[in-house]
Amino acid sequence: MALQSMTGFARAEGTSGRYRWAWELRSVNGKGLDIRMRLPQGMEGFETEIRRLLGQYLTRGNIQVGLSVSVSENRMEAALNRDALDAVLRLRDELGMDLVDPAPLRLDALLSIRGLVDFREAQDDEKALSARDADILSGLEQAVRALCDMRMTEGDALCRVLSDHVANIEELALKVEADPSRQPEEIARKLETQLAALLEASPSLDRDRLHAEAALLATKADLREEIDRLKAHVTAARDLLAMGGPIGRKLDFLAQEFNRESNTICSKSNAVAVTAAGIELKVVIDQFREQVQNLE
Repeated sequence: MALQSMTGFARAEGTSGRYRWAWELRSVNGKGLDIRMRLPQGMEGFETEIRRLLGQYLTRGNIQVGLSVSVSENRMEAALNRDALDAVLRLRDELGMDLVDPAPLRLDALLSIRGLVDFREAQDDEKALSARDADILSGLEQAVRALCDMRMTEGDALCRVLSDHVANIEELALKVEADPSRQPEEIARKLETQLAALLEASPSLDRDRLHAEAALLATKADLREEIDRLKAHVTAARDLLAMGGPIGRKLDFLAQEFNRESNTICSKSNAVAVTAAGIELKVVIDQFREQVQNLE
């Protein structure tokens, strides 16, 4: 399954009868799936389908959905005010008895009477509106798929970047593991030198007690567990990247574990080279975690 970034943009537009519509979808990072919509008045009914469709394709991200609809062809119709016409005709009949030669009512005279005829935009019938809505929703699915395609393209790029970071983490872990300061002979030599200096400065110190304390310190300073855990986390990260899908939260958890081990390595380090590798490890892990925040 491919990885998806949480950032992307898509636009789909088309026509249906005399209507022109356009969808715009924008996606950025988010802890969950947060959908915000901007719909034309009277089209709020699309909200349920928008949430269903986005939930079908996406699991995380702040999504902004915008729809614009315009009329490419205006059609006008005349609406006759029947009550007003009846009132005019009654008035004509009443006045006709008082007029010697009443003139017949002409159409232009009727049209000039305010409120008698109202010219307004023609309304589409139910069938035309249903067809328009179906075309608009079909366009929404096109836009959602285009958004997913863009998020997957960026996800592929992120996968390569994250894989490089994981390789660097592994390389630095192996560098710490192979450092000469971690060899038992080197650890023993350092401890022997330090014990000799202490005994020379204070001959009254208990030699056996000092050796026991030194052995305890050597055990606490050993980095074997931290290195083994780093290797295990590297394997887990590679498995997740190969599996794909919505793995952002899992990789974020691994980033925290990577950071924990690197902190411990730095605190236990007894050599400049190991400390330098631990600091570099922290830098790479920070870069890894920053990129993970963009992943679904």
